[in-house]
Amino acid sequence: MTKMEKAYLAVETLAATYFEDPAITVNLLPQSGSDRLYYRIGSKGKTCIATFNLNVAENKTFLYFTRHFENKGLRVPTILASDEAGTTYLQNDLGDFSLLQSLEKEGHIDLVYAQFAESLHELAKLQVLGDDQMDYSQCLTTKEFGKQAIMSDLLYFKYYFLDTLQQPYDKQALINDFEALANYLAHTEYKFFMFRDFQSRNIMLKDGRPYFIDYQGGMKGAPQYDVASMLWQARANLNDDWKKKLLNSYMNSLDEYLPKPMNREVFTNQYYGYVLIRLLQVLGAYGFRGLFERKAHFLASIPLALRNLKWFVENRPLGIHVPEFSRVLEIAIDQSTIEKFEPMQSNEEHPFSIHINSFSYIKNGYPADDSEHGGGFVFDCRGILNPGRIEEYKTQSGLDKDVKDYLEQNTRMPSFLHSVFDLIDINVEDYLKRGFSRLMINFGCTGGQHRSVYAAEQTARHLRNKYKVKTVVNHINQENWKK
Repeated sequence: MTKMEKAYLAVETLAATYFEDPAITVNLLPQSGSDRLYYRIGSKGKTCIATFNLNVAENKTFLYFTRHFENKGLRVPTILASDEAGTTYLQNDLGDFSLLQSLEKEGHIDLVYAQFAESLHELAKLQVLGDDQMDYSQCLTTKEFGKQAIMSDLLYFKYYFLDTLQQPYDKQALINDFEALANYLAHTEYKFFMFRDFQSRNIMLKDGRPYFIDYQGGMKGAPQYDVASMLWQARANLNDDWKKKLLNSYMNSLDEYLPKPMNREVFTNQYYGYVLIRLLQVLGAYGFRGLFERKAHFLASIPLALRNLKWFVENRPLGIHVPEFSRVLEIAIDQSTIEKFEPMQSNEEHPFSIHINSFSYIKNGYPADDSEHGGGFVFDCRGILNPGRIEEYKTQSGLDKDVKDYLEQNTRMPSFLHSVFDLIDINVEDYLKRGFSRLMINFGCTGGQHRSVYAAEQTARHLRNKYKVKTVVNHINQENWKK
């Protein structure tokens, strides 16, 4: 039984028991960066969200945190049910609209600012009230974000981003500077519950009110870290005026829950230290996911993160003497480094179209390219497990959600496409530089209906997002698809 089949069975069983209704609908939701699978369950006009996760320890932590926060009246999901195996649980449906989506849809308007300010107010409340009587032995990893955790974030940046630049630096001097910075930040006046990954993507807006998700990595720590995570999120790209005003708004909110007013100068100085830690941790994560795991979304996010870091280094003094660390930061934000991760893109000066075909080896054979350049790529998808052999998918294609989910979560198609992208990106970048106008890419499988169709569509999406090129997708065997 595949992971998806196990997940569907576990989710269906728990949901049918909870709703007391065997006739439920189970719809898989888009997968996030984790291995967790999410489903929207429907029954008699009501919905809930089901989670399937084989990491039982992670589930246990999330369930404990959620019930603890709910008892404090905080803005988190409500746990409706969980199974005995510890792999599956149900929570109330907070919808699909996040604070990040609100920002991307509406832009920097007063409404969105108010949503950010309310989210930060609720964060301050969660940090302080959530810390009260919290059993930190339930944490998934370490109990506290102290010196060791800070060092871990700094080393994450070193190994997964800095070292990939292959620039010389004094390794021991850098470690010494890391130690000094970690000591400086670890001695903070306030330590409460720290969300750890507090960003607009993890804040859902339900009836206009913010609710928090994905806090299972939380621990005790400095409250500044969460504010830094939100205000300096690369994808949100908040302007400096919003960052300043929202930080002040957050400090006003936090003061409401403290026994005496904070020293704002000290708090702010340490806040900027945690901004830097967060920016570097994010670069390490993007480096790991993008450069090592070859995930295009994370690779494309590196230039945004670098520009964020560049602005910070040029405008915010660190407040501590760390010479080798400062020199390394200058390497990271150098324009040549940023340009290294910014791919050339198609524009009026460099018009470029890519023609992508799916085909059947049995019915059609691979298509010829009659353009002036000729050639191109032909990839054989027949080494990937074929959904067309499964009865429920026979009349579907690589355009259908069920087939997409199957290929993404039960086959080696993601790894196959990562390798494909590595190969074709070389030619796309070279062709753009040399002024070529066209490239052909072909994907073949047995029937030209499932694997090759999915691969063609995903490749077109990758190229449009990364290079802004025109893509023309043609499924050659579409007339012969099984109906």
